[in-house]
Formats: sequence, structure tokens, C-alpha cells
Amino acid sequence: MDQADIPALLSRLASDEDAARKMAVFKLQSSINDPAFADVFISSGGLVILRRLIMTTGGNTLAYSLQSLSRLLEVDMGWDIFEGAGAGELVERVVELVVTNPLVNILRGAMSILVGVVGHQPGQGQKGGVVPGTFGFRALKPAVAVYPQFFELVIQQLQSADHALCANALGLINALVRDAVVNDVASGTVAAGGAKGGTAAGGGRIGDLGLIKAVYNLLQSSSLQDLAHPLLEFQGLTKVLLRKWREVRVDLERPEHRRALKGLHLASAPDRRHVNGVAGGVVVPIPPQQEEGTAGQSGTATTTTTTRKTSRKHNPEKWRRLGFETESPAAEFETAGFLGMMDLTDYVRKNEDGFQKLLLEQSTHPLNERCPVARASLAVTMILYDHFEVDKSDLEDIRGYLALNDGKNNDRLFKPLLLQWSRLHTAGLHAFFRMWKATGAQREDFDKVAELVRILIEQVVGQASRTKDVLEVEDDLQEYDAGRLRELQMELLELSFEDQWGTHLFQVREELKHEALSFVKEQRIRCLLQGSWFTKPMSRNNNAHSRENSYQKRRLYQPWRYAKLSHNRRYLHYADFPERLAYDPGLEALTEKIDLSTISSVVSNVSAPNETEPVADPDAADSPAANSTASRHGAQVHKPTTKITIYSFAEDIPGGSKPESVAGNSTSAVAATSNGEPKEQPILTLFPLNHSLASEWLDGLLMLLNQTPITAETNKLVTLVSEYGLKIRLLNVRLEQMYAGPVPGAGVVPSREGLDEDYFYEI
Repeated sequence: MDQADIPALLSRLASDEDAARKMAVFKLQSSINDPAFADVFISSGGLVILRRLIMTTGGNTLAYSLQSLSRLLEVDMGWDIFEGAGAGELVERVVELVVTNPLVNILRGAMSILVGVVGHQPGQGQKGGVVPGTFGFRALKPAVAVYPQFFELVIQQLQSADHALCANALGLINALVRDAVVNDVASGTVAAGGAKGGTAAGGGRIGDLGLIKAVYNLLQSSSLQDLAHPLLEFQGLTKVLLRKWREVRVDLERPEHRRALKGLHLASAPDRRHVNGVAGGVVVPIPPQQEEGTAGQSGTATTTTTTRKTSRKHNPEKWRRLGFETESPAAEFETAGFLGMMDLTDYVRKNEDGFQKLLLEQSTHPLNERCPVARASLAVTMILYDHFEVDKSDLEDIRGYLALNDGKNNDRLFKPLLLQWSRLHTAGLHAFFRMWKATGAQREDFDKVAELVRILIEQVVGQASRTKDVLEVEDDLQEYDAGRLRELQMELLELSFEDQWGTHLFQVREELKHEALSFVKEQRIRCLLQGSWFTKPMSRNNNAHSRENSYQKRRLYQPWRYAKLSHNRRYLHYADFPERLAYDPGLEALTEKIDLSTISSVVSNVSAPNETEPVADPDAADSPAANSTASRHGAQVHKPTTKITIYSFAEDIPGGSKPESVAGNSTSAVAATSNGEPKEQPILTLFPLNHSLASEWLDGLLMLLNQTPITAETNKLVTLVSEYGLKIRLLNVRLEQMYAGPVPGAGVVPSREGLDEDYFYEI
């Protein structure tokens, strides 16, 4: 629409005919977001007519009017409509529409206008003039007093199927929270006693109306694309509130802080002789009086007590029995701030019986073995604070969404569990108690247990998907295996060392791998020096002439073979036996030998044993004779699945020796050179009884020939030895070596005074 048409448009907007007004305002909403058009419209008195339409019309005419004003405010113009004596009436009219009107198109426009009113910062307008009027929650406060159900109905719209209406409702809530944070910071009262999930400026009740649950459900829903920006803003505001609460210093001069600490003491059921009146030598309990307070989360009510003026004996461990390090607890909130106090009081309020039982149980342990409950709570608070990167700006989350807006990175940006802070703190604190008990920790081990809980939070909460329910996360935190957690800690420790000393660790690993290879080589060779029994299957030959001498062959067949490496490691001795002896024969009984220098190669089909097949019986021979004997005794015989074949060139075979036929093969030569050089021939075949024996002998022979081991079992052993070697070397690293300069208290070697040599390392 052209600017020249504005007078005619205003005439139709002021018409008494509803159809003319409706058509005119319909055209207006599509043109008014043009600043040039809007400037002429305002200067021509259009705001007065638009205001009249909002106050008096209904149906689509009202919906188009609300949408027109909303779009005008989006270009930062038209704020003059909220000045003057009738400004309060206009805001009250819009609030009334939110509360009473069921039409979605009207609710969308009304919510959008209220977002602008609450979020507008009074100051310089579009033309440089000062914008008068009341904005922020103060502008809504009189209307909300008339319609107290306003907040509840706004939160109900978060469940609307219309995503635009849902986004506008969440945008209004964000504006209210941000306005409250700004005003509280300006007045220096932020978090002085506010409740999580609510705000100070009239929004303190919001958290009790199901807001957190509603936004939590939206963050887990499939409608993220339409609600991404308001959801990220709410998530960012949650971080802002947490950050502000942490920045508030716990000060006993503040009545609400003093009441919160006193409530902790009374909730712990202290010794009655210290807190109850005494009359005539009889202990008379004085019940605590409940007092409304806001020191805890979600409107946490703290307790105080009115006591009789009777003599009391001061408890010298009043605060230390609760888990504080000193009798001045306020100073111990230095790191976690008021946020730490809120988490602790919230836990105690919701788990008062469990808290008392825990303190009673801890009192039966020596002082050094008691779990400091208060310190543990503060530690879990800071673990969650660091995990959710509360100090990170919410603008970074929005920029990250714009950069990663492909639908696959929602789990990285949207954190529904952040809204379940209180439940995660309780679950994390219970996990701390469980770890303390499982590890048998003492007071000096506090930081170690806290580090385990930090890893647990990173593992369970950090790897939880966006749609995973908080109840499942709580169960995982409670049931996670402590042993597995310790393994993760070692892996993370190794990664941290790699980040710090990547080049040095690579060199150390290479050195340790070489040492481990030498160690395993010696172990494998010693297996050969010790000697082993092998089976010897009868060679298969389908020649008809050989059947005539089958009886003779069976009579001479010897199904067992024993092999052993000579002490000088130069010869491999072996001999065949008709049965397995009860003892291992010596070298003098082994009539055959092979000079290792004549071996050209060692070939095997060694593989992992098949789990579905039974392993060969060590006492069963793979031969027809043995099979028939075993069958007579009703035993099941299994054929060995592996064999090791030693080859030599024909000219290197010692005089008098004949190439050995490989069972199942009709030819003995396996390779020949193209230029007529001697062929490689098998000179000895071994059939190991099991996979471990095959690995020992195959890799042992290869290592004797200065070749690389090939079996998975040997390589796994090399890796195991080298990794343990690395861990042992890392134990020698001092703390001051991790940083540029010396660390106070680091590197102090414990005294061995009073110790003897009776100790061991448990791996």
C-alpha cells in the first residue's frame, strides 16, 4: 500500500461499518511494518484509531488490529500509544484478552504486544525523543491484580498445539524473567531470597504454576524448530539466574540467610541437651515453629524456633557435625555462594528424615571417616555448575544454533536436564554418599571422591540424550558401577596427560612397547625351553598299495610328540611317543633335533577357538588308533583345529633327515623359486592341544627367528604390559611438574616412619 493511500485507509478504519473496518485493518497489518509507511501513519493520527479498534472491536477485526500494533512495535515505533492516562486501560484490555478470549489468532497478537511492553527499555525512541510511559512488569502489574489467573493461563498456552502461540507465550515469560533479573540487579536484591524457577517481580509464583515442567516437556518435544529461539532464551535465562544466585555472598547480616542456616541446624535433629529446654532435670522438647521463608528452592520454607529463656550448653561441633569444616559456615559458601545454600536447604527440606538418619549413621564412625554432608552438597553444586557451563553466555547458545541448524545437533544445544537442577543435585549428592562408602574414603580423600562424582555426572548426564527422562538419569546415577567409574577416571587421566605431554608420552609409549615386546619374547621362549606335548595325527594317503600295510602302520604309529628348545637356544629337539608320559622327558630322550639356523619360515593356521565347538581334549590323540581306543571308553574325541609347520630349504635339511609329510596334504613342497633354487620343504609339524599353547609356540618360534609375533593373544599381552608400565611411570610424576611453577603442598613425600617391608601393591 502506498503512503498516499493512508488518508483513505484511516477513513475506512474509522468507519461505522464492520466490513469496511475489517478490510482496512487487514490491509494495514501487511504494510505497517514498513518504517516509512508507519511514520506517516503515526503522524496522521493512526494510533488513536488503532487503539480504539483494540478497545472496542472483536473477532477478526480485533485480531488484525492486535497484529498491526504488534508489527508496529517490532520496528520500534508506536510506543506513544502506551502513554497518557489511557495507557493502563490499553494494557488491561490486552491482559483481559489473554485471560478471557479463546481465539488463537487474538491470543497470538495479544501475547506479542505484551512481550513488547515488558521487554521494552524506556529511553530514546526512533526519532530521538524520550519515550514516556511505564514498561516492564510494572506496566502489567495493575492489570494482573485485576486478573490474578493471568500467569497460570499464560503457562497453559505452552501446551498449545499452535506453535506460534506457544512461542509468543514463552517469549512473554522470558521477557518477565529478564525484566525481573535486570530490576533485581539494579536494586541489589537479586537472589536475596528468591526461589528457583520464579522471579521477584510478580513472577515468584510462576515456578509454582508448572512452568519448569512445561518448558522441560517442550525441550524434549519434536517441535524444537519452531520454538528454538524462545527455548534457548529461557535456557540462557536459567543460567543467568543460577549465575546471579552464585554471585550473591552468604551474609549472616541478612535475616533470610541467617534463617536458612538456622533451619539447617534444626532440621538435623541436634542433641536435645543442646537445643531443648531443661526443667527440673527432665528434658522438655520445644517444637520448632514453621516460618514462611524463601531461602530454599521453589519457595523453600525454612524453620526457626522460639525457645524459653533457659540455660543452654553450647555444642562445640554444632556446624561440623553437619559436614562443615569449621564452626563458621558462612565462609564455606564462598565458592558456591547463595546457590550452594539454596541447594543444601532444598535437599534438607525434601529429605529431612534421610538427612537425620545419615547424620546419625555418620556419628557412629570415627571423625576422620565421616562423610561431610554440607561440603559434599556444595561440591555437587559446583560440579553441576561447571557441567552445564553456567558461566557461558546465552548468546553463544543462540549463535551455536544458527551455525548448527541442521536438526542433528539439538542434543548439544538444548539441555532439558538443566531445568531439573534440584533433582540432579539430590541424585548427585546420593551418588557422592555411595561413592564415599564404596571406596572407604576418609576426610583427606574428599577431593578424590568429588572427582569421581564429577566423572559420573559427565558420563551419565553429559551423555544422556535430549529425550531421556530425568527419572532414568537418576537411576543411572544411583546404579553406575564404581569399578567402571574408576576405569573411566584412569582413561581420562591418560587423556589429560596426552594433552599435556603428547610428544613425551608418544616417546615413552614407543620405549615401553619395545621393552614389553622384549619381555613377552623372553616369556614365549621360556615356554619353548620348558617343552610341551603335541598330538601327531596319522598322515592320510588314499593309495591302494598303502592299505596292504595299514596294520603295520598302525602298529608302528606313535600319536604323541614332545618338543623342547635346547638350553643354548640353537636347536629344537623332539621325539614321538606311543603314549603321553606322566613326566616331561629330558633332552637326552628326544632323538630328533632341528638346527634353528636352517629354518626358512614358520607357517600356521592359528586362529581364535570357535566358541560353538568343544576344545580338544588334551589327553585325546587325533589318530585312528586313538579314536578306536577312545570310542571303546565312551569318550568323545575332538580334532585339533590348529597346526604349526616349520619349513626349510631342501639343501639345508640335515643329512639323513627326510621332509615330513603334512597331514592331509598329498604334496610336501609348498614353494619353489622361479630360477631353480631349492624348494621350501616342511621339516616338522606340531599340532598344539589348545589355542594358548599354539600362540606361545608360534610366536616363540617367530621371535627366535627375530620376526614379529602375529597372534592376537601375544599382541594383547604386549599391550597389557606396556600400558601397565606407562601407569607405573605416571605414578612418578609430581604435581608441580604439571604446572609452570611449584604448587603449594605438592610433591610432599609421605614419611615411612614406623613402616616395615610388609606391604604389597594391589592391581
